Amino acid sequence: MASLSDSEIWKPVFIGVALFAAIFGGFKGRAFILCTLLALVVTNQLTVNPLKKLIDRRRPKQVETVRMVELRKAHPAFMKMLERPRVRYSDDSDRDKSGPSFPSGHTNNNTVIALCCTIFWRRWGALYWLVAASVCYSRIYLAAHWPSDVIATLFMAAGETLIVLGLLELAWRYLGRKWATEIFARHPRLVEARTS
Repeated sequence: MASLSDSEIWKPVFIGVALFAAIFGGFKGRAFILCTLLALVVTNQLTVNPLKKLIDRRRPKQVETVRMVELRKAHPAFMKMLERPRVRYSDDSDRDKSGPSFPSGHTNNNTVIALCCTIFWRRWGALYWLVAASVCYSRIYLAAHWPSDVIATLFMAAGETLIVLGLLELAWRYLGRKWATEIFARHPRLVEARTS
C-alpha cells in the first residue's frame, strides 16, 4: 500500500507512458496528454490546493493513534519497494507532519487520469480505474485520509474533469477551425467518437 501511494516510485512510468503516447499515439495521443495535463493543473490549482487551506481538516494520523506503514528512503525511488517497510504507530511527532486531509491530492490526480483514459481510450482506458481504486484505498489504509475525504474527492475530481474536457472541446472547435485548419479538417474533435 505504501508503494502504491508513493508518487516518486511511479513518476518514471507516467513520464514513459506520456512520451509513448505523444510520439506514437498520433493526434489522439497528444490530445490525451494535453487534456490530462490541463485537467490536472486546473483541478489541483483551482480546487485541491485552495480547499486544503480553506477546510484545513486534520488527517487520521494527526488526531488518532493509528498504525502507519512507511517506506524507507532509497535512490532510485523504485528501490523503496525492495526494502522492508517500517511499521509504527502515530504519535505526537506526527501531529504537525503532512498537510491537511481534504481533498486528497492522490485521489484527485488518479481520478483525473482514469477519467481521461476512459474518455480517450474507452475500454482499455477504463482499466486505469483499477489503479485509481487501489491508490484511493491505499490512502485510507495508510491513515493519510478519512474515507469521506477519498469519496468526496473522487466525485469532485470527476465533475471538474468533465467540465475541463468539455471546455477544451469547445475551445478546439473554435480555435482549431480558425488557426489549425488542416489539422481541424482531419480531427474536428479532440475526443474522437470512434471506440477503441
